[in-house]
Amino acid sequence: MTTTYAALLRGINVGGSRKVPMADLRTLMEDLGHGGVRSYLQSGQAVFTAHHGDEDSLAAELTEAIEKRFGFPVDVIVRDHAYLKAIADNCPFSAAELEGRQLHVTYFSAPVHEDRFAEIDRAAYLPEEFRLGDRALYLYAPNGLGRSKLAEHLSKPRLNKGVIATSRNWNTVVKLVEMTGE
Repeated sequence: MTTTYAALLRGINVGGSRKVPMADLRTLMEDLGHGGVRSYLQSGQAVFTAHHGDEDSLAAELTEAIEKRFGFPVDVIVRDHAYLKAIADNCPFSAAELEGRQLHVTYFSAPVHEDRFAEIDRAAYLPEEFRLGDRALYLYAPNGLGRSKLAEHLSKPRLNKGVIATSRNWNTVVKLVEMTGE
């Protein structure tokens, strides 16, 4: 039996460094024995099927293969369709009423808890706000991620210590649900 997954690569093809061409990534994943490999945009997401493994072992396999092929480490999170759909379905914000650039999901490699973010004075960032989900953080940034002071604070290394964290805008969240559901 095969399962459809999305691989989320962190911090590639941004600012001219850590280049991972999507065609090369697709070939690498096919060489690992994955089927139905498709990429989405240039910002580091690919959909694939696998006959073996779990999310963590698939992420580790891909991380190792990317470093070997491209010469630098890339953090990878792998999630299956059911998880991605649940994240979209359980969004605590009115996603249908917002522009894709206003809503983001940060996926974590492991569960995170409210106490990790206890230092943040949430009222100081309003109307921006965030809420936690299953290994995810939903961020509402009405003026977009690039102008978000809350997003800047949430990306501090001490808040993400011990986990891989990678963010996607709502349009990408929805597209990955569609692609893994096909």
